[in-house]
Amino acid sequence: MSTAVETPTISRQQAIVIAEADAVPMYGLARLNSLMLKAVLHEDGWHIEYQQWRPRHTGGGPHYVIDATTGDIVSKKYYQ
Repeated sequence: MSTAVETPTISRQQAIVIAEADAVPMYGLARLNSLMLKAVLHEDGWHIEYQQWRPRHTGGGPHYVIDATTGDIVSKKYYQ
């Protein structure tokens, strides 16, 4: 079970901007905008996920973990 970080230095919106800057060259802005964005703060940082709107559709977008203190991309996975 993950718990939230008490006082992140990086805001939710900043984490989304960091993830988007990395994702746009791979997916394109139109493709990212067609996906559902989830941004949740966990103990290990911001989890930014781009998913299909319809659960039965295959594929998806990138998933990131952004450090909530430094803004560094801790991990990323690309899905097609």
